[in-house]
Amino acid sequence: MSVEKTRAHLVGSIWQALAKSGVDLSTMPQEDQVKLVNKIADHVLISVNDLLEDMQPAAEKVMTEGDETILWEGRPFLSLVEKYTLTNERIKVIRGMVSRDVENYELVRIQDIDLSQNLSERMMGIGDITIRGADSSEPTIVIRNISDPEKVYEIMRRAWLEARKKHGLQFREYM
Repeated sequence: MSVEKTRAHLVGSIWQALAKSGVDLSTMPQEDQVKLVNKIADHVLISVNDLLEDMQPAAEKVMTEGDETILWEGRPFLSLVEKYTLTNERIKVIRGMVSRDVENYELVRIQDIDLSQNLSERMMGIGDITIRGADSSEPTIVIRNISDPEKVYEIMRRAWLEARKKHGLQFREYM
């Protein structure tokens, strides 16, 4: 379920709980009631995400494969079944809880990185990073609903440029 749908469901549940509680909100203007319910929903979602984050095992800081270093690790907002790892060589996407699907995307194969956030995602501090490249198995991957996407985008962009420089690849634009 998308973050927007989850948030809408939660807002509906809060309105139902308020109606069943018997609390008289008639003295409060409707606009203030809506603000209150929206703020409660946002804070509940963030709290649940923080609890899920605490449930994740602590990560290694240095990979065992040569001098590959982890630059960033994260997961989609409110997800337990997907995890992202960015190293100085690749992007690793792990999906699944019981069974696992691991996908590696080499940084030198990336051709373009884009960041996108809609209004509700900006309010929650999450967003998507779309990566397009020359990987034959998966030409486009989306790192979805991650916290602080602008920071992750910059880390990824720098790692991408460093990997290209390390492997002697240059950008060429054709006119």
